[in-house]
Parts: sequence; structure tokens; C-alpha cells
Amino acid sequence: MARRAPAGIAALLLAALAAQCALHAVAPVPARSAPVFAMPPPGPPLPDAALRLASLGDGPTAARLVMLYLHASDAGIPLRELDYGHLAGWLEAALALDPRSRQPLVAAAQVYGAVADPARVRIMLGVVERAFAADPARRWPDMVQAALLARHRLHDMALARRYAQALRLRAPLAPAWARQLELFILQDMNELDSARAVAGALLASGTITHQNDIAFLEDRLRELERAASHGTHGQVR
Repeated sequence: MARRAPAGIAALLLAALAAQCALHAVAPVPARSAPVFAMPPPGPPLPDAALRLASLGDGPTAARLVMLYLHASDAGIPLRELDYGHLAGWLEAALALDPRSRQPLVAAAQVYGAVADPARVRIMLGVVERAFAADPARRWPDMVQAALLARHRLHDMALARRYAQALRLRAPLAPAWARQLELFILQDMNELDSARAVAGALLASGTITHQNDIAFLEDRLRELERAASHGTHGQVR
């Protein structure tokens, strides 16, 4: 049987739609090519207290409505024209309403993080980093995505290493490949002494238990030590 949204949530959504209609009523007539039902881009997020009051104890439903509002209001608008400060506020509000949902973080990294603007990408990565700090055990996949975005989209190796280091230190239950990400980033940075220290720390931690992962780290550690002793840093793969 389908579950109905609380009356407060329905009222909130209706109020938002009414506000959008009022804005359209006073806005200039759009160009012929503009979408007929286009909504203005997202404005400042509602206060957390107001969202919680409207949810009437059903935070997940309120969070889904927040995400629906974002997807409806940014449809057809270039990402570079959106206010990413407002977006970050709405995404964090949705996450506060439903901490178990990954949808706000997936949207931050994979949708809004796809913009060709480093400053806006960094705002979205900040959303992910703060969320990860609050719940590393559940949100480590989003932190992996943030590290990869920092590495490949921003080409900010220091930031990528910071995210990967947080994964290694704060998410001991994440799979071995996620906690080994810092090792590969350090090798890309040619910081092989640090990479050797990370490989040794992972082995000594006791959290790497699969024999294949242990063998990989031991092999990588030997290669790093060999490169350090021969001064051939660039030859480690």
C-alpha cells in the first residue's frame, strides 16, 4: 500500500509551487525557445528547523521532496549558472533529514560535480568531505569519488591525497582497495617515501586480512624499498 506524505510536507510542496507560479507571473515573457514549465534556479535553502517542522517526523519523505525540488528547479539550466552555495545548503539539508540516503552525495559528486568550474567542484567536494567526517563507515564510497574527482578533474594531488588519507585513517571497514587509494596517489606524486610508509602502516594495522591484498601490499612495499635504495623512484609501477 502506498504511503502518503505527511500533510505538512504536502503543504510545503504546494507552497513552493505557489511561490514558483508567483515568480513566473511577474517574470518577463521567456524567449520562444525557453521551456514552458521552466522553474527558477534553486534559491537559499529553508532553515533546518522549518524543514524538520514540515516533515512531521518523516525526514526521509522531506529529503526526497528536497531532492525533487532541486532536480525540477535546475532542469535545463547550465550548471555554471547555478548558485553552488545554495545547492550545497539544500543538499546538506536533505542529508540531515535522511542521513541514510546517499542521493544528496551522489548528486553532489556525480551531477553538480561535473561542472567545468573548479571553484564549483570544490564546493561540492566540501559537501562530501563534511558528510564523510560525520559518518565514515557509511559514506566511504562518496569519499572515494571525491578523491578521484580531485585527482582527475581538478588535478589537485594534495587534495586527492587528503581525501585518500581520510579514507585510510577513518574508514577501517571500507574495502582494502579504497584504503589503498592513498598509496597510488602518493606514487603519482612521486612521494615514494610516504608511499612506503603508507604501505607499511596498512600492513601493520591488521585491518587488511585478505591474503591477496596482503600479498599485493608486501610486493608493493618491496618495490618501493628497492626503488629507494637504488634511487630509481620513477620505476615503481
